[in-house]
Amino acid sequence: MIVVTGSRGMLGYDFLDLYGSDARGVHQDEMEITALVSVEKVLKELRPKVVINAAAYTDVDGCESNKDLAIQVNGEGVLHLARVTAEIGAKLVQVSTDYVFDGSKGTPWLEDDLVNPLSVYGRSKLVGEENARCNPDHLIVRTQWLYGLHGRNFVETMLRLGKEKKEIGVVHDQIGSPTWTVDLSRAIRALIDADCRGTYHAANAGSCSWCEFAAAIFEEAGLKTVVKPITTRELGRPAPRPLYSVLDCGKLVRDTGFVPEGWRQALTKYLKARRQ
Repeated sequence: MIVVTGSRGMLGYDFLDLYGSDARGVHQDEMEITALVSVEKVLKELRPKVVINAAAYTDVDGCESNKDLAIQVNGEGVLHLARVTAEIGAKLVQVSTDYVFDGSKGTPWLEDDLVNPLSVYGRSKLVGEENARCNPDHLIVRTQWLYGLHGRNFVETMLRLGKEKKEIGVVHDQIGSPTWTVDLSRAIRALIDADCRGTYHAANAGSCSWCEFAAAIFEEAGLKTVVKPITTRELGRPAPRPLYSVLDCGKLVRDTGFVPEGWRQALTKYLKARRQ
């Protein structure tokens, strides 16, 4: 059995769809990962072979003003999962983020590149990575710019605003790889099936700016909305973001044979799926 935490989130839903009856979703109401006693009770009863942790506090700007909560959920909660999974002999899969990097490299980030998170969110997820390693049988998968059918995301925000406005200002100086949660779940399954351990990067192939991503969304959706390029400074968000956070997924391809599809192709499939 595979247990999926955060099973009502975008990624959690897609894991359950992918694994079907082989997976058991666990939501916060059933298991609170920030409470060791709760984690012990549920996991020692279910005795899974794999625990995929898709639970996280992902409000990047919210983390800046809720540092303690971010560390509790994204860091300490992972330590509880690591300790209990190690005790019952289960693999822990921890989903992490490109925000552990500072964006200064200028070329795609490798798994062993120096981490230097700029934000509270990034620091809390890095603590989660460090804590996941308390279970020798761990798999840390960094990803980025997620969107999916079962939660709020950039694509849905753009589609809504595109119907309301003729022009939208979107950041052009942050570069990354938009990633569909369905493709991410498939990549992680490939890593699990290959019994991979350690740290991997998984994202859709290619890269773009948020501005270019928005323009592609409008084009695919047949909207005439004009995208106005703005800078990160102009946007003025509370949390600093890495300006270049493209992830090199070569290790994933080498060790599993799974080849991520391009971000534009994934976007087309996502928009088709949401209309069904």
